[in-house]
Amino acid sequence: MAYFDPGSVIWNLRSRNKLDAIREIIDETPVFAEHEALNTEEFTRIVIAREKLQSTGFGHGVAVAHGRTEQVDEPVIALGVSHEGIDYDSYDEKPVHLLFIIANHPDRQVDYLQILSTLVLMVRDELFRREILDCTDAGSAERKLCEVFSKLIERQRLRTVGRTA
Repeated sequence: MAYFDPGSVIWNLRSRNKLDAIREIIDETPVFAEHEALNTEEFTRIVIAREKLQSTGFGHGVAVAHGRTEQVDEPVIALGVSHEGIDYDSYDEKPVHLLFIIANHPDRQVDYLQILSTLVLMVRDELFRREILDCTDAGSAERKLCEVFSKLIERQRLRTVGRTA
């Protein structure tokens, strides 16, 4: 499974608040539109309802909004980049610059947890966050994300297999 293929990053989010930014990413990111079975309006409602329960802005300018839907077979990830920042009610009360959104099938919880832990591992690194924000366009950000994410998720999968063997 490949992540952060072309069409997975919106480079300059226009929205300045979290609910509008979530809508913008889901509505305008090709990776969501490519899933014919995915009703993006319904998925948006799911993600926003989850976000209203508890903010997914975990600090350092990063948030990972997510929603479960049977309308996707495999996890789908998108990233919206905001250079100005999004008012997000984050844990550290700072604006969000990197907003990831994950669509996941309810029966694929292990995949979701691996994706989430990999994203957290990536974005905890200040240098990595800076490298993404310093990219010049969506394509260069997608390539960087794909490279780092693929390496880290494979390492995590190997560890998981090693523990269960």
